[in-house]
Formats: sequence, C-alpha cells, structure tokens
Amino acid sequence: MKYNRILLKLSGESLQGEQKYGLSPVVLQSYAEQIKAAAESGVQIGIVIGGGNIFRGLSGVKKGFDRVKGDQMGMLATIINSLALQSALEDNGVKCKVLTSIRMEPVGEYFSKARAIEYLEQGYVVIIGGGTSNPYFTTDSASALRGIEIEADVLFKGTRVDGVYTADPEKDPAATRFDEITFDEVIDRRLKVMDQTAFTMCLENGLQIIVFDMDTPGNLGRLLNGEKIGTLVKLK
Repeated sequence: MKYNRILLKLSGESLQGEQKYGLSPVVLQSYAEQIKAAAESGVQIGIVIGGGNIFRGLSGVKKGFDRVKGDQMGMLATIINSLALQSALEDNGVKCKVLTSIRMEPVGEYFSKARAIEYLEQGYVVIIGGGTSNPYFTTDSASALRGIEIEADVLFKGTRVDGVYTADPEKDPAATRFDEITFDEVIDRRLKVMDQTAFTMCLENGLQIIVFDMDTPGNLGRLLNGEKIGTLVKLK
C-alpha cells in the first residue's frame, strides 16, 4: 500500500449527480462503496466536501448576499453534505465521524487535530465539515489545511474531470492530460488545479496532490493500488 493516510476532497457539485441541485442518492451510494473499499484496505481516510450543490458563497454575493453571510451559508451547506455522506457510509457498515470547524454539537464534534487523528487511528472515516470556519476561504483551502493538519501522505482531489490538462478539456478538444506535473510547472502555465491559497499551502507544506475522476466507480481503489489514474502534482 502506497499511502497510510489520505485527505480526500470531494466536490459538492458532484453530489447532485444528474440533478440541478441537492443530493443524489446514486452518487452518495457510489462514493460510500468506494470509500468503504478503501477503508477496508487499511487506508486512513479524512474527507472534506464542498457545498456547491446547495449554496456557494461567491454566487450568493451576486444575488445580493453579504460575502461573509454567503460564505457562512456555504459552510453550513458543507455540513449538510458531510452528514449525508456519513449516513451513506454508516448504511454501508463503515464507522464514520463528522467533525465540524464550527461548534455545533450534537450535529458533529468540534474539530481538533488530536481528535481527528485519534479517530483515524481507531479506524473511523473522518469527515471534516464547515470549511476553515472563516469567510473568504474555499473548501479547497479547507482540504489543504486539514490534509496538512492530519499529516496526510497525499491530498486526493476527486472531481468530474480525470486530471490536469493543458487547457480546459470541456472547451478545448485539443487539450491533453498530464500524468505528472510539478507545482512550479502548474504556476508557470497558470493551470487551475485548486485556488491559489490552497495550492500555495500544499506547496509550502510538501503535500502532493492527485487530481482524479471520482465519479467513475472504482477509481479511488485503483489509485490506492498504484494505478496511474489522474494527475500527480509533485514537488519537484
């Protein structure tokens, strides 16, 4: 096994599946099955989920919401998603804890590094909801922060795209995918892997990133087994 502990970042928008909004039971079940298989292989798994399927702070600003209020609504959306995934995991027989960056017992325990690592070492999947608890930070930044805090070996960014491309593959049919790329190359080419704050945190703390397509069932397991899936963003 290549990794002992991972931080898995999941897209909130992916959770809506074919719907335009909300939670898709089909996607939740697919994710739960993949995470269950990964946990049973002995990998310790921390998870951060976005909230874009319910509410995105920045889009709220365009509709007249105050930015801080909008971001707080987005944080609550990530906690709804965290509870939904916890429910799906527990339905599949996986031990799972939700920790929140904002105090809201009994919805979830208040996050601390020590508590998260303790649960991971006891075999729980640990979902960390609420973003960083601060406005102006994305869930990309939260996943970078939590990945560093829980001392993860790697950050897996599960998206609808199967890696990092020379250009946006949905707009440019000639775009090609990288198997590996360095942090410096991503910066030089101005490629979009994560937002800049998250990306810089990973670079400064030596946390490598793998961008892959989580929506293809079995991809998480293939990645953990060492198959070349997605794009590895490496330090050098």
